[in-house]
Amino acid sequence: MKQICSRSAGSPTLLGPQGWRNWDRRIGPILFGWCLILAWSIPGTIEQLAAQQQLSQPIGQTQVTTNATPVLPTQQQSLPHQLVEQLPQGLLPQERVAIAVYEHCNLGVVHISTRSVEANSFEQLAIREGSGSGSVLDQTGLILTNFHVVDGAREITVSLFNGSAFPAVLVGTDPDTDIAVLKIAAPPEQLFPVAWGDSQQLRVGQRIYAIGNPFGLERSMSTGMISSLNRQIPSRNRRAMRSLIQIDASLNQGNSGGPLLNTRGEQIGMNTAIMSSDGDSSGVGFAIPVSTLNRIVPQLVSQGRVVRPTIGITRVFEKEQGLLIVVVAPDGPAAQAGLQGFNLVTKRFSQGGYTFEQKTVDPSHADLIQAVDGQPVRTADDLLACIEDKRPGDQVRLSIIRQNMQIEVPVTLGNPE
Repeated sequence: MKQICSRSAGSPTLLGPQGWRNWDRRIGPILFGWCLILAWSIPGTIEQLAAQQQLSQPIGQTQVTTNATPVLPTQQQSLPHQLVEQLPQGLLPQERVAIAVYEHCNLGVVHISTRSVEANSFEQLAIREGSGSGSVLDQTGLILTNFHVVDGAREITVSLFNGSAFPAVLVGTDPDTDIAVLKIAAPPEQLFPVAWGDSQQLRVGQRIYAIGNPFGLERSMSTGMISSLNRQIPSRNRRAMRSLIQIDASLNQGNSGGPLLNTRGEQIGMNTAIMSSDGDSSGVGFAIPVSTLNRIVPQLVSQGRVVRPTIGITRVFEKEQGLLIVVVAPDGPAAQAGLQGFNLVTKRFSQGGYTFEQKTVDPSHADLIQAVDGQPVRTADDLLACIEDKRPGDQVRLSIIRQNMQIEVPVTLGNPE
């Protein structure tokens, strides 16, 4: 970036020709030589100190903790100052950081290609090919990517940094969060896991890097900053994807599933979507935070899916004051807690010697849910969000309005099966 400088009124000016003639002819050349040495050495020293200050923490040294079997990326051993020392002189500090992050992480980014079969407008079967990105989870061959990258695929192929390609099998998927885990039978020495960082401490304005395969161009890196946090967009099954990271780094078709990295070379998210009218980058991208990955991935690896508890309420009516219960599942957690939905009233009447039945719905006894564990709910998705992070057997407290009286009802969440 070009820097524009202007001279202030008090800036020193160069000596004129007459001043030079008054200098001692022996001292002048010596001082001039020292000036050249200082002019050559000071910028490099300042640049090295600045680079060390920005890269004072080791790349990839944050250990991810989880209660599940250790299938998450392990910490890597390379240190940033070792990478920086190998770089040529003359680079800006921010360039050194970007180069160090790329060289440290790009080997763990994979290219995913898919083949699926679909019917075209002439009712003929056609082969559809797609592509996306992913990252290596561990040296057993686990690969992390987006669910929409592999959704409906008949064949999945994962290509590594050295061009070697391996068929992949699905280990587990979660459409609600757009997360999928694959597995390939690749030699461990060809697999370089990308270490996970911490997304809980992210700040707007923080510099980030995205590596992926836009338009099939493998392991391309773009850079930008965090534009906002806790964004919400709809998923493919119309559920809301929450707590997303909004970034301004260039993301295009093929970037989905690739890692979002911080300046320490740690994965803080997985790139998943862009906001665009034509499908190309508009500077508004979204990534799933690693806190969500940390919660979902172990379940996908261990059981192939995410087990979310059920509250036993099958239908609600959204009102301005909260959620009016329409139907509760028979013998479900809500019914066992005494929650009430609409009543089905049957009336019989006779006319002309015939008996008729008329069924009507009576909402007068239905409970109105206003909050779950103190968290207000206004939509069905709000209700699901309040319970999806819990486990079967956990208890939640519902604040409801029943017959114009506000009461608290404890509900023990059940197993969906």
